[in-house]
Amino acid sequence: QVQLVESGGGLVQPGGSLRLSCVASGDIFSIYDMGWYRQAPGKERELVAAIARGGSTNYADSVKDRFTISRVNAKNTVYLQMNTLKPEDTAVYYCNANSQFRPGLGYWGQGTQVTVSS
Repeated sequence: QVQLVESGGGLVQPGGSLRLSCVASGDIFSIYDMGWYRQAPGKERELVAAIARGGSTNYADSVKDRFTISRVNAKNTVYLQMNTLKPEDTAVYYCNANSQFRPGLGYWGQGTQVTVSS
């Protein structure tokens, strides 16, 4: 069983920055592909950014060149650096973990609220 705990959300003005963190426990972090998802009110949950266990990354078109995902395996942590935030980035952000070595198992954190508003 993997536990994921997100932190770093909050209220920020348009154009500002935030860094989200997700700390994992309960299994070998390095075997997991990690992702950040978000869900705005009335909308479906969507993938924001993902980082594979080997380090390759992919991003939603809406956040490319503004957000950066990274991981530090020694700290069991994945980060999401969010720059040039826009009101449409407002959502609850969730951390996700899944691994080909744990088929059928996927884990979610409890979410952290990000609000972009003046």
